[in-house]
Amino acid sequence: MSFSVGIIGLPNVGKSTLFKALTKKRVDIADYPFTTIDPNIGMVTVPDKRLKQIASIIQPKKTIETVIKFVDIAGLVKGAHKGEGMGNQFLSHIRPCDAVIEVVKAFGDSNPEQDIEIIKNELLMKDQELENNVLSSKPKIYLFNIKEDNTNLPEIENSLAIDLKTESEINDLSPEEIEELKIQSKLDELILACYNILDLITFFTTTGGKEVRAWTIKKGSDVIAAATKVHTDFAEKFIKAEVISWQKLVESGSHVIVGKEYIVQDGDIIEFKI
Repeated sequence: MSFSVGIIGLPNVGKSTLFKALTKKRVDIADYPFTTIDPNIGMVTVPDKRLKQIASIIQPKKTIETVIKFVDIAGLVKGAHKGEGMGNQFLSHIRPCDAVIEVVKAFGDSNPEQDIEIIKNELLMKDQELENNVLSSKPKIYLFNIKEDNTNLPEIENSLAIDLKTESEINDLSPEEIEELKIQSKLDELILACYNILDLITFFTTTGGKEVRAWTIKKGSDVIAAATKVHTDFAEKFIKAEVISWQKLVESGSHVIVGKEYIVQDGDIIEFKI
């Protein structure tokens, strides 16, 4: 099971542009509301230099990155909790997501503080209507869609400023062109911010040297939970696990034998014994 992040905001603030840049998928983008009706869904790999370093030591036939699911949800409008602009349908798309990115337009004649307040109120009103705190309490990252010269932004925790038009243009370039132009995308920073706000860590398996794979798990999970991620049978048949941190593998260290109570650390390489 992958963790999912919903992309929300008012209509035409850059949500689908962000989704396209993240997932490299073609989506409908237009300057009118509700271009997106059904949510677009895409899987995005989590950038991790450690995986490449481990693979360079193990030399496996296959290397598999871990992923996060992104969901491009249609724009919400004032009154969405009452059904305005198909609001009830769009709000229901947020509920299954583990976290949300709220895209806020922050250039031209936009009013970021007012737009943030509209979305905040719609989520709160829907929660009150349903007599729960499901939507408004989700972990959230604010993404200010800026132009290059924009620096006047609200000071909000868990926020990033990205020029989504530039990111869209980068998306259309080849790797060679990106290297030649020395362009640096900020999307990796956003993906890692999603990973961190969800309190996730990564562990790795090497499958006898045949495959190096990254796995996502909640911070504080024990080795049995990690084993279940790899295969449901592993938890029942678990005897022990050999663990080594990725740094020690690079330094040619050796595995440590651990039992069921071991708490998985970010960057652990685990070989399960059943």
